[in-house]
Formats: sequence, C-alpha cells, structure tokens
Amino acid sequence: MKIRRAVVSVSNKSGLSELGPFLRSYGVEILSTGGTKKYLDGINVNPIEISAYTGFPEIMDGRVKTLHPKVHGGILNIRDNKEHQNAMDSLGIKHIDMIVVNLYPFKEVIGKGCTFEEAIENIDIGGPSMIRAAAKNYKFVTVVVDPEDYRRVMEEMKANDGETTEDFRFHLAKKVFYFTSDYDNAIYSYLSKIK
Repeated sequence: MKIRRAVVSVSNKSGLSELGPFLRSYGVEILSTGGTKKYLDGINVNPIEISAYTGFPEIMDGRVKTLHPKVHGGILNIRDNKEHQNAMDSLGIKHIDMIVVNLYPFKEVIGKGCTFEEAIENIDIGGPSMIRAAAKNYKFVTVVVDPEDYRRVMEEMKANDGETTEDFRFHLAKKVFYFTSDYDNAIYSYLSKIK
C-alpha cells in the first residue's frame, strides 16, 4: 500500500526529526495534533492540524481530538469494498494509510508519583482507538507504535517506492495488541491499588 496520508501524533518524539521529513520527502500528507504538530512545524514539516481536516475543533481540554468519523473512517475503510468507498466519497472522507502514534506516558507519570487526577488524565483514549483500528485494517494501513521501528519503516518505503508490504504491516499490527494490552494492564494495576 502506497503511503499518501498519515496521522502522526506521539507523546515520545524520539526519532520524529528523521521520520517526519522522510514522510514529507515521499509526498505524504501528514495530519497531526497539538504538541506533535508544534514539533513538526519546528522542523519545517508543517503538518495539517487534525481539526482542520475534520472541521471539528479539539474539545474538552484535548480529551476529544481524533475521535471523529473522518479519522476512523479513513483508517477502517476496506479499500476494495465498493460500499465502503461509496461512503467515503459521499461523506468526503480521505484514506489514511499510516498511523504513527504512541500513547500518553501513563506508566512514566505514575512512576514519578502523581495525583489520582493526573493519572486519570494520562489514560489515552484516542491513541488506542486509532492504533487498534489501523491494526485491525493492516491489509490497507501501516501502523507504527514504537519509535524503534521508524528506521525499518523508512527502509521498507525506500525499497518499495513509498509502499509497505502486507507482511510488514501484519508484523507491525501484532505489536499494537501487545502494546495496548500492556498499557491497559498498567492502568488496571494502578486502579486496583486505589481503595
């Protein structure tokens, strides 16, 4: 699958100074949010704000920004399903071919000591939704949750004229469910200690 449009929204920005310009050099349209957009603007990648794409502002102190049909429809549509594609066309939804997302640093925040309210605010909702959607639709979408994989993503795209292979996408998709299960387990363990 050719990567034409990507959502990049990360808490951990390591490796982004290389990946962002690389994606831009391949003509990838990048959609981004908050701090990630500011970071990418700072290195002249200049992504499109997610709210500009969806036509809906971030609300509730950033709790709701990527939870939108234009985002999830763009990720979850089956590319060779005519009904899905008709819905995309009629609703003005664009394909999203890559998701580069790592989650709010819940474990790091509670590890440093924090209030219960701070812990709750560091439970990511939009991130897990996007990466799980992309992993479910790995036949058409590349999902990257680990900065350690950026180098391999770039090598894969270089070797395949801006595309990724299904085998590689499946490899990355499996990592998503490991990451989200570990993330949810950390939340459960933390909450279980609260009386």
